Amino acid sequence: MPATAGTPRARALSAALRDARLTNGMGSRELARHLELSHTQISHWENGHRVPNVETVAMILTALRVSPRERERILDLARNVAEPNWLTVGMNGIPQQLAGVVECERSASAIVEWSPMVIPGLLQTSDYTRAIKVAAQLSHTDVELRVMLNVSRREVITQRDPVSFHAVIGEGGLYEPIGPEGVMLDQLRHLAEMTVRPNVVVQLMPQRIGWHPGWAGPFVFYEFPDTSPVVHFEHHSSGAFIPTEHDVTEYKKAVSWLRDIAMDEADSLAHIEKAISHWEEK
Repeated sequence: MPATAGTPRARALSAALRDARLTNGMGSRELARHLELSHTQISHWENGHRVPNVETVAMILTALRVSPRERERILDLARNVAEPNWLTVGMNGIPQQLAGVVECERSASAIVEWSPMVIPGLLQTSDYTRAIKVAAQLSHTDVELRVMLNVSRREVITQRDPVSFHAVIGEGGLYEPIGPEGVMLDQLRHLAEMTVRPNVVVQLMPQRIGWHPGWAGPFVFYEFPDTSPVVHFEHHSSGAFIPTEHDVTEYKKAVSWLRDIAMDEADSLAHIEKAISHWEEK
């Protein structure tokens, strides 16, 4: 297996190739015949088990008649697939990283997210997601695309064989007025309902607890059954995947630290219910 297989960028590349073929309406066996390749090779590339070189990617995109803009986006993934870290700056880079996030979520065996001021994406209601994207001044089309994508992303924690998801959320985020009237109340009710799921753990981080590694900012820690863990950061207009062993080890320690000092599950649910009462009185 190539060293780059299983990295977030490689996962994003495999997803892009798969989506391009499906958009074209061409079956994988038909594509293999057209390129005079084996069906197994196509399958390995689309499943992320192998990473095709740039020339092969270009050949596939030509066969699928991918638009110039999408072609360049996918080729950029292929050209840089061997880079260990993945940093983008500027809003134009985020969609590629979002593809990497989606593939990491689908492939992960466990996900831990530290979110100091907002409900994590996998636990968000559509109205809550929409309110955040509207406040970020995205176009109506982009807002609705992000909302639809988030609905699809949530399936990883609700499907038949769901991923293990552990969320550590800053208590203050339960009281931030996001969106029109009723949005926060519905969101917190949904959050309380999700805590019942056996694969979901929600812990609240109390305020005024003193310094801890979460002060450095939000992050997501992905563990996989077949490759090393990866850390992801997403900020307003930039994001990064960090697979470096030293950094991953340090963030694994941070995860343990945050879990230890956060409220336990029962106390967290009690505080969520208290916040629900607060919004019911509004």
